[in-house]
Amino acid sequence: MHELFDIAGKTALVTGGANGLGRMIAEGLLQAGVKVYITSRKTDEAEKAQQEMHELGVCVALSADLSTADGTVKLADEIKSHEAKLHILVNNAGRTWGAALASFPDKAWSPVMSVNVQAPFTLVRELQPLLRAAASEQDPARVINLGSVAGAVVEPIPAYSYAASKAAIHHLTRLLAAELAAHYITVNVVVPGYFPTKMTAHMRKDDTALDDLLQRVPLRRLGSASDIAGLCIFLSSRASSYMTGAEFFVDGGMAGCR
Repeated sequence: MHELFDIAGKTALVTGGANGLGRMIAEGLLQAGVKVYITSRKTDEAEKAQQEMHELGVCVALSADLSTADGTVKLADEIKSHEAKLHILVNNAGRTWGAALASFPDKAWSPVMSVNVQAPFTLVRELQPLLRAAASEQDPARVINLGSVAGAVVEPIPAYSYAASKAAIHHLTRLLAAELAAHYITVNVVVPGYFPTKMTAHMRKDDTALDDLLQRVPLRRLGSASDIAGLCIFLSSRASSYMTGAEFFVDGGMAGCR
């Protein structure tokens, strides 16, 4: 049974792995014995995270601007220069934009869609050779995309481009899963609810807002690092080798219990 969930010795790229959910996922993979590349748009943040996580395992920090196609291809080329195989690609890096409908600007669309949808697609396209090299019928290579409960159900947040981009990554996951199944590469999407990250900081500072939020979560709490990391470890292991094109909700029941 232990071998079923053993991912030690694999290599992973976690975009946006210096902070937030990406940091939680990266730390979980490191503790499971995976060599993990993490990225951040800010070099100092990436290096700081690497230093903090180094004691957990082999962590390599890279600076990457995923808001442009050139920046995304550059990241893929850097991974290719270091590795011949990539077992796990976690497309976690994301952007959001919040504003009321009447004042929601047109400029809030392009950067959010670029990072949240186009960059994951480009990384899958560019890193296919490394993923194929790591893949086998019994233990496929894994692409894990990060969606959002806001992309699956209507959440009362004025983040229109963000919610639309997450709905897009949910469907893009299915398209890529169908395309890559023949090459023993699985593609799944993790759908988080609310976790203690920068994105929810404004809610957690206000006791009333936090209480209102938790009242909408059937399990009555925010997600934890072990919740998101545990799911990603499962999706990286042989235990999930027959699963692709699927949505995995880790939201305390927000979507499934409605």
